[in-house]
Amino acid sequence: MGNITKLFVKLSSFFWLLKPVAKLYGLVTDGRNWLFDNQLKQSITPAIQTICVGNLTVGGTGKTPMIEFLIERYAVYSPAGTYQTVTLSRGYGRRTRGFRMATSTDTAATIGDEPLQLFRKYGNRVRVTVGERRAGAIQVIEQQYPETRLILLDDAFQHRAVRANITLLLSDYNRPFYADSPFPAGLLRETRQGAARADAVVVTKCPADLSVTDQRLISNEIYRYARPGVPVFFATLRYENPVAFASVPTHQERPDPELKAVVLVSGLANADPLEAYVHQQFTLLNHHRFADHYAYSRADLDRIVSTLPNGAAVLTTEKDWVKLDALLTPAERQTWSLYYLPVAMQPLPNCADELNRFLQQATLKKT
Repeated sequence: MGNITKLFVKLSSFFWLLKPVAKLYGLVTDGRNWLFDNQLKQSITPAIQTICVGNLTVGGTGKTPMIEFLIERYAVYSPAGTYQTVTLSRGYGRRTRGFRMATSTDTAATIGDEPLQLFRKYGNRVRVTVGERRAGAIQVIEQQYPETRLILLDDAFQHRAVRANITLLLSDYNRPFYADSPFPAGLLRETRQGAARADAVVVTKCPADLSVTDQRLISNEIYRYARPGVPVFFATLRYENPVAFASVPTHQERPDPELKAVVLVSGLANADPLEAYVHQQFTLLNHHRFADHYAYSRADLDRIVSTLPNGAAVLTTEKDWVKLDALLTPAERQTWSLYYLPVAMQPLPNCADELNRFLQQATLKKT
């Protein structure tokens, strides 16, 4: 059970005691949104076209796979050495502050694990930046990188100081926002009515065979809070073939035997879907669960490797790979049986064309 889910289970036993606190919390967030909606709190509309990806829920809803999906669709690298697409996130878990552009010397401690993952994967196609104050960071981007044509805002749905041109709201199929409550009685960052700010809703982590009938039922629930006519899309997670730590950055296949027995290592808000997939595809011997955005130590790695059964491999997530890999010596990277499992967002077949049309036709400039 994921760490966020565990927390909720503990809190849910006190639901009736926490409900008044949650109502007060919801009133506070509604009040804040009212101030922005009525222009009593300042917000900016960037000169650069901007897509915001976010959610209403604490914990993972697949924002990074969605950002990667958009990078694959939009990122253009000019031979002149300029990047037309920029990603901007808070850089959760980093030990630095202020605006920062990712470079080859950065680590998870300096920019955060998810931005580091994006940099290691797409650093030759996009400019990866972090900044806890999004409005100020966008102004820096506009001034220092005038060639930028698109900014992808990661986890910025509640950052009302920026009016994005397109706002994508993600909702986890396994924990839809319309069935949740504000914190601490539930896991919502604000009330469900916040969904009205979305230009499109993407239901993530769906079963690959989710029926059209079930999709309509979910859409009807979403339309109780979203604006009329806002498109609702459905997507699943597609796990790809494991990648050996040793094959990066050369990307040359390593002559290892096919993975069978694995020990899973994860630092996620909810690792249950990952564990279910690994259990289905491999012989899962053990699962070392850590907190979301966990900062691994060398002692953690040594303990995992020293207890690894003969013939087994360590399998982890791409987000955890960038942190574990930094702890290795070159010799260990080449000889230890360490793999990460890439994951991608994949629209369900009946939604793929519609989502592409929406992204194609969106003007990215609200009138």
